[in-house]
Amino acid sequence: MIPLFDLKRQYKELKKEILDAIDQVIQNGKVILGAQVEKLERNISSFIGVKYGIGVANGSDALVIALRAMGINKGDKVITTPYTFFATASSIVRNNAMPVFVDVDKETYNIDLNQVENILKKEKIFGIIPVHLFGQTVDLEGLLYLKEKYGIKILEDCAQSIGSEGKVNGSIRKSGSIGDAGILSFFPTKNLGTYGDGGMIVTDDEQIYETAKMLRVHGSKKKYFHETVGYNSRLDEIHAAILNVKFKYLETWTDKRISIAKKYAKFFEKEKLNLKYPKIEQKSFKYHVFHQYVVKFKDNKIRDKVRNHLNDAGIGTSIYYPVPLHLQSCFKKLGYKEGDFPISENLSKTTLALPIFPELTDEEIEKVVFEISKVLKEEQ
Repeated sequence: MIPLFDLKRQYKELKKEILDAIDQVIQNGKVILGAQVEKLERNISSFIGVKYGIGVANGSDALVIALRAMGINKGDKVITTPYTFFATASSIVRNNAMPVFVDVDKETYNIDLNQVENILKKEKIFGIIPVHLFGQTVDLEGLLYLKEKYGIKILEDCAQSIGSEGKVNGSIRKSGSIGDAGILSFFPTKNLGTYGDGGMIVTDDEQIYETAKMLRVHGSKKKYFHETVGYNSRLDEIHAAILNVKFKYLETWTDKRISIAKKYAKFFEKEKLNLKYPKIEQKSFKYHVFHQYVVKFKDNKIRDKVRNHLNDAGIGTSIYYPVPLHLQSCFKKLGYKEGDFPISENLSKTTLALPIFPELTDEEIEKVVFEISKVLKEEQ
């Protein structure tokens, strides 16, 4: 078996450290919003290059709370991509605001900033939620340009991109450091994940920080005194302790993911297969941290045939995402229809995520490519 993602291999290597960290938390007796959460907030905010981190219960809550802390109001319009996880758009609706979808770039699969600007020229927009999809950084200079020119708010969705980088005015910056705020997810499969749910908001804005910190504890700055109606969304101390252990290895794991992506590309190039796979550009920064390794096939029929074959061969895969958000039944009232965002719709039918995690072996990578080649060579 070659799983899409394997928590067990990583745990085997870190078991003693993790169990010691959990034991210390329980022995300490402070299991909610204690020293481990504060340490993680410092670790992550410093790593990303911002002043503040606010640990919350999950990445979805991070989006909802961050938008509210940024001052979103009922009826406000927020631009985002239809080719992403549901929480990106649902966070807008949960704040009584309206998602405005924009198609993605056909090469990066990230939101097309040229199309975003076309909307900004015509409509009053509160902000943008760009998603650094699969771990690849959205054009940070482009985001900063839109922010400064149109005075919009930007909430970076970094749920898949912790550690990814881009260039801004010649300087290397990490995703999450350009917008008014950014969010992270610590879901188990993420590049930095715990053994349950967890999330974080990062920001340089003191007001957003103070508001988000209050909102995560029922809208209370002082216990039992509530300034607004907030949420119960606290990052557990045990999860923070686990993440602090894993954080020490994050950059090593990122380098391994990039190395695995290069090996996939090398094997695919050797086989000369009819599929699109991520090309590794020679850059001085980590523009892609490969939370997912996604390949694209000619059509839906071949994609599904390959997936079925890999499943039979004991190789895990997944489809991100089978139904673009503008076609989800819960968003029908927005008025979008099939054909509105052709690139996103095509990607949902033709892409497939292959196994990628730091402990994946060269033999396993070669096996995945070999099994794909069996199907594609039959089709040629």
